[in-house]
Amino acid sequence: MRRRVRDAVLLASALALTVLTGCGSGGFDGVYNMPLPGGADVGDRPYQVKVQFKDVLDLVPQAGVKVNDVPVGRVDRIDLAADGWTAEVTVLVNGDVKLPGNSVARLRQSALLGEKYVELAEPVEGREEGALGEGSVIPVERTNRNPEVEEVFGALSLLLNGGGIGQLQDISRELNAAMEGNEPQLRSLLTNLNTLVGELDGHKDEITRALDGMNRLGGALNAQRGQIADVLEGLEPGLKVLSEQRTQLVTLLQSLDALSDVAVDTVNKSKDDMVADLKALAPTLQKLAEAGTNLPNAFELLLTYPFPDSTVDGIRGDYTNLYVDVDLDLGTIVDNLGRSRQSPLPAVPGLPGIDGHAPSLPLPLPNLPLPGTSGTSSGLGDVLGGLLGGGR
Repeated sequence: MRRRVRDAVLLASALALTVLTGCGSGGFDGVYNMPLPGGADVGDRPYQVKVQFKDVLDLVPQAGVKVNDVPVGRVDRIDLAADGWTAEVTVLVNGDVKLPGNSVARLRQSALLGEKYVELAEPVEGREEGALGEGSVIPVERTNRNPEVEEVFGALSLLLNGGGIGQLQDISRELNAAMEGNEPQLRSLLTNLNTLVGELDGHKDEITRALDGMNRLGGALNAQRGQIADVLEGLEPGLKVLSEQRTQLVTLLQSLDALSDVAVDTVNKSKDDMVADLKALAPTLQKLAEAGTNLPNAFELLLTYPFPDSTVDGIRGDYTNLYVDVDLDLGTIVDNLGRSRQSPLPAVPGLPGIDGHAPSLPLPLPNLPLPGTSGTSSGLGDVLGGLLGGGR
């Protein structure tokens, strides 16, 4: 009996040694190389994709690879990247699965205490570019991971122990103390706040247009950034000159201040005289206003005397000829004076009848005959006319 047991032990040891030797010669690296039941079907022509993570946590080979929670592959191996700081996960993906070349990878967990797996997804922002294929690499910039349960509980512990949870009672007590007795004011505040929000909502179109206008203005300023930069650079020399002449500018402003004081003092002292001058000028201005159009019409002849201004357009050149016939016949002059309604004699005080209120004209002129003349002599007018070279 003992001999049989010893033979069985020796036979089992030999078989185990043979199996281990065969596995080692066949490249067996451990249980991770053994396929798991229920894994994803990678098909006959899967392609390899290398995914780089900053931290893979407890991800293990043979873990799943999913797209939209559908298994499409498995993790083949996990290595250290060439930089020595990044984990490089090689995954096998079913050849029938088509993904864009700029896909992202996330490290997910199937449940709270479930297994880790790699999720492949389309890019969140931007357009899809290219396609994933054999040897594609998803860099660390397009990968991330979910927080671990331990990290969540650690943060919760920090919040409960050293955070502000313990201060909630103090906050609640202070709020109650601040609101006690101020309920009407708080109610009014809430009412006004509701009115304000309502008004803002009623003018949301105008607010939107204003924001759009600001956006367009910002775009226009951005488009003219080069010109604005040139203008600002061009202002630098002028600002430098102003800075150099700062003392002179300050002196100028101080002088202007002193001048304004003198001007104000002068106006205050002369305001009575100025008001009196303006009052004295009032009758003159009133008469000018009463003249109306007579004054402008008089200037039409005064400036071009003896011609009216209407004849200026007909004159060619800078001068004109004027032919005047002057009748100096004394009889004619006396006749004209006799026909005038005004007295030709000035008012002489002390002389009766010549005080400026002369009798009505014309007065009859005497027709005296002169000696040595014919009986048909005319009168004094004819004598004076003959002496002056006139005659009738």
